[in-house]
Amino acid sequence: MLPEELEADFVQLNAPKYRVMQVFRWLGRGVRDFNEMSDLPKPFRDKLHENYRIYRPRVLKKQVSAIDGTIKYLWELADGQAVETVVMSYQHGNTVCISSQVGCRQGCAFCASTIGGLVRNLEPSEMLDEVLFSQLDSGKTISNIVLMGIGEPLDNFEHVMRFLSLVNHPQGMNIGMRHISLSTCGLTERFDELAARDLQLTLSVSLHAPDDETRSRLMPANRGRGVDQLMESCKAYYKKTGRRISFEYAMIDGVNDSERHARLLAERAKAVNAHVNLIPLNHVEERQFRPSTTGHMKAFIHILEDKGVNVTVRRRLGSDVDASCGQLRRKNQNQIVCTEGEKH
Repeated sequence: MLPEELEADFVQLNAPKYRVMQVFRWLGRGVRDFNEMSDLPKPFRDKLHENYRIYRPRVLKKQVSAIDGTIKYLWELADGQAVETVVMSYQHGNTVCISSQVGCRQGCAFCASTIGGLVRNLEPSEMLDEVLFSQLDSGKTISNIVLMGIGEPLDNFEHVMRFLSLVNHPQGMNIGMRHISLSTCGLTERFDELAARDLQLTLSVSLHAPDDETRSRLMPANRGRGVDQLMESCKAYYKKTGRRISFEYAMIDGVNDSERHARLLAERAKAVNAHVNLIPLNHVEERQFRPSTTGHMKAFIHILEDKGVNVTVRRRLGSDVDASCGQLRRKNQNQIVCTEGEKH
């Protein structure tokens, strides 16, 4: 709940207005029980117990990379479902990659998150907990957020927008919008609505192919929309917000890493003034795809740079801790299934 909503509620509890920000600040520190709110009188804490609940996610698994210190969490939620969160350290600060849904309905052919489909949307509080409790457990101050974990953020639009308001609030975690990136597979019907909010976050479009034939093979979300429509939506978003879009592009051997793909990608990026972020594909056991070779990657980059495209290659962090989104959750589900099978 945002402070103004708490204020309306607290009227019913006959609480003075200043209690609102006291409670909101305590929640932003990650208290696990109302009794931890030590500057509140006990009768009021009792009322909070009667009318509200605080649930903290439980760490089902925690993996720490021996290579680069990346931390991957598998959090158990109140209903027993699980989502993944990753804490990564860079020179500019610590970034948390959070999930926005339990599972995913988008069906991308190279992704572990979508295996098994969508279970449910995450609540705003659950997304906030991913950030807050990752910070508390890791001991690392989170300065940046990427919504690039399990799920499609624009498929959980209203909850994601409320989460952004909460995590950005100056009396909460106070993480600036310019330090937040939202990744989408291209649900263009939401672009105008997102642009209208003028949030000044970074919109990252998971492009992964510059042509309809390849992209529709990899990403069912492309069907019925198409790359041309996606580019028009990107242009409109950039014009409205002035915020440069980033194209995320997973390099897949023999699928989307040819010279033809590079030249067309360069045209697409130049047309909308987009930055291109190439991603060495993380192998997923259930998928047949493999990462591009070093030679193909270098040739691809050379073509983009030669065409004047701003291009970077994402560092591979946490390669020894189930780096791909959805892998840890999938393995945990498989273990539960195996255990139940053994019981019978």
